[in-house]
Amino acid sequence: MEFSSKALIDSNPLSKLQFATIIICFLMNMLDGMDVLVISYTAPAIAKAWSIGPEVLGTVFSSGLIGMTLGTLFIAPYADKIGRKNLILISAVVMGSCIYLTSFATNVNALLAYRFLSGLGIGCMLASTAALTAEFTPNKTRDFWVSFVISGYPIGAVISGLVAAKVIPAEGWEQMFAYAGMASLLAIPLIIIFLSESIDFYIKAQPNNALEKINTILRKMGHEAISVLPAKADKQSAIPVGKLLSGKYKKPSVELWIALFMAFAALYFMTSWIPKLASDAGLSLSLAIYAGTVFNIGAFFGIVTQGYFSSKFGLKKTIGVILILTAVLMACFRFFIGSDIILLVFAFLGFGIQGGFVGLYAFAARMYPSEFKTTGIGWAMGAGRIGGIVGPKLGGLLIGMGLTIGANFMIFAIPALIAGIMTWRNSSEDVS
Repeated sequence: MEFSSKALIDSNPLSKLQFATIIICFLMNMLDGMDVLVISYTAPAIAKAWSIGPEVLGTVFSSGLIGMTLGTLFIAPYADKIGRKNLILISAVVMGSCIYLTSFATNVNALLAYRFLSGLGIGCMLASTAALTAEFTPNKTRDFWVSFVISGYPIGAVISGLVAAKVIPAEGWEQMFAYAGMASLLAIPLIIIFLSESIDFYIKAQPNNALEKINTILRKMGHEAISVLPAKADKQSAIPVGKLLSGKYKKPSVELWIALFMAFAALYFMTSWIPKLASDAGLSLSLAIYAGTVFNIGAFFGIVTQGYFSSKFGLKKTIGVILILTAVLMACFRFFIGSDIILLVFAFLGFGIQGGFVGLYAFAARMYPSEFKTTGIGWAMGAGRIGGIVGPKLGGLLIGMGLTIGANFMIFAIPALIAGIMTWRNSSEDVS
């Protein structure tokens, strides 16, 4: 019988190597969250130091998201050719060095350039870690583990917010970027030493010494070595983007992309502007910074809860319900302005919007096969990132026009609602 890594992983408990892979992927997404949200936490200080308005800040937020979009669309798919571990390593180098260099920016153009370049690495990281986790975890608990790994993202954002509240007043916004960049660079040795490449990747791509590399991983997992490689699939001359829009994947892919576009627009509107929106809602500057932290604490619990319920009730129904309820809460936000429970509302918003959108990553990881899994996740995320570019930019324009905070949340409740409906009604046969 031909060796099947999928059957092996599905029928055995997680080994130390698999747990190590999950933890490293979780850590890299923590750093991802720190590197994305550091611009939101430093934005008020930068705006004050450079005397720039919300429209310019919206462009700065969007420049990083443009980099993330291009990274997920055009660089992340190369993980299907060069390996998930290699691309994670490259992403960490790009993220760390560019975030660190941002501390030396002296004008908006430099800030735009560094945010764009760091975005390239950030965009690749999430897609690659999600694919690697999906290929190293059993089918029964895969949705939970993919969601757990991506939950590192809001944890990183929480840590970034707590550090920012202390560092920015005392040492300046520049030092915040220096610390975040150094943290990412210090993680590089952990990737090299402890992260393992996917067995599935070695079987499908069959690079030099693939059999030896597979057997090394199998021995570390406590399994017997194999004597011969499974038959190699037909060689692909290019990254298989076309496969996402052909056959049974065409309609589900388009539906997933629409859902992610809408979810990202709502999410990045909130993550980019929460400190300012919280301040406008009546909170002090220090509490406004903590509003972003509370939002991401809620996000962590939302992601893990979503992963648990998705494993029991299916991704479509779980994510659909979460996003629809989030849209209702956003539409009702104006009733909580000035209330003592406003921070709790931010926590519930983080719970819902991030729990829902991260579930869509698990959706993509389950829908696409190993041959183009990272490509599928990357392009799904890329569609979402385009929404993420539109969200902060539109938010900046609406805030600049003088729209109330309640009106802004009412407007962005619409894409959250559409995302929920599109997910619940997705036509994929491979996702329940």
